[in-house]
Amino acid sequence: MRQLYVESLTQILVIHLLRHYSTLTQPIGSQNSSLTRTQLHQAIDYIHAHLNRDLSLAELASVVNISPTYFASLFKQAMGVSPHQYVIQQRVEQAKLMLSKTDLAIPDIALRVGFSSQSHLTQQFKRITGMTPRQVR
Repeated sequence: MRQLYVESLTQILVIHLLRHYSTLTQPIGSQNSSLTRTQLHQAIDYIHAHLNRDLSLAELASVVNISPTYFASLFKQAMGVSPHQYVIQQRVEQAKLMLSKTDLAIPDIALRVGFSSQSHLTQQFKRITGMTPRQVR
């Protein structure tokens, strides 16, 4: 998960530097470009199938065969959140399901949905839902 976060921050920094300090006359990225429905579904399906793994931006971009920077920009445009935030949200949703439908211990659920620890799950869970996993259970 850290890898995707670091790559997302790196991409944002690169885009910022190019937009504000480049001598190129054309703007970076076209406002009319977007992921096709097929590309978006491929990326989302891949995320869901590999939610428990440490996903990288390059890995997600390769699923739809575009550059990581371009993918991050188009994904955010299509979904309203960065790929990193989408993955976090989906992990929290999966954890909510597991909390209500299984008797697994919270640390086990955290690892099964791709969080590095119970505390990481709790932090993100509370940020997104306003409650702790224990309160939901």
